[in-house]
Amino acid sequence: MNAQLTIPLFPLNTVLFPGGTLRLQIFEARYLEMIARCILDQAPFGVVLITHGNEVRQPDVVEQFVSTGTLATVQHSVSDTPGLLQVVCRGGSRFQILSAERRRGGLWYGEVECLADDRVVRIPSELQGASDALERVMLSLAAVPQERWPLLPPFHLADCGWVANRWCDLLPLSNRQKHDLLTLDNPLIRLELMHDMLDEHGLITS
Repeated sequence: MNAQLTIPLFPLNTVLFPGGTLRLQIFEARYLEMIARCILDQAPFGVVLITHGNEVRQPDVVEQFVSTGTLATVQHSVSDTPGLLQVVCRGGSRFQILSAERRRGGLWYGEVECLADDRVVRIPSELQGASDALERVMLSLAAVPQERWPLLPPFHLADCGWVANRWCDLLPLSNRQKHDLLTLDNPLIRLELMHDMLDEHGLITS
């Protein structure tokens, strides 16, 4: 049986993938308190794609969101301005929401079941172009300040799931497309789809 957790949920207009980087500017009281608690307890929160409502709370509007999300763990935080917190988070395991409730103050909590992590699958030769293209992108980012880097180590350029997820992070896909890719349990199929997309846009070199 997969692990079950009760975690705070953060409905966002974005999709976080395992191993991905999420940068947030937090200013709402409910999320400032949530992040502070997560840092203190070294505990994750859940990122879920919002489907109704807004990231910023509005009176008389109840947010709705998808039932599959990703655990996020705070890696770094800084507060240069009172009431504003900047955090860098890393994506962890995917999860399925079993039940959710909005508590006092507007913060959502969910009873979730963690889904199995992608099995490690070595990239087959016919899909190696996706990994090579990602490595070129990483080299081109060498001049980007470290605090703005979109990818956090460790890097696994030989693993189907990791490479597919990083392309899901980097490419301008719709949130619905990203969520559909997140819910795919087979990392090889996810990479095949990304490879085809890269090939269509001329990003795969022979």
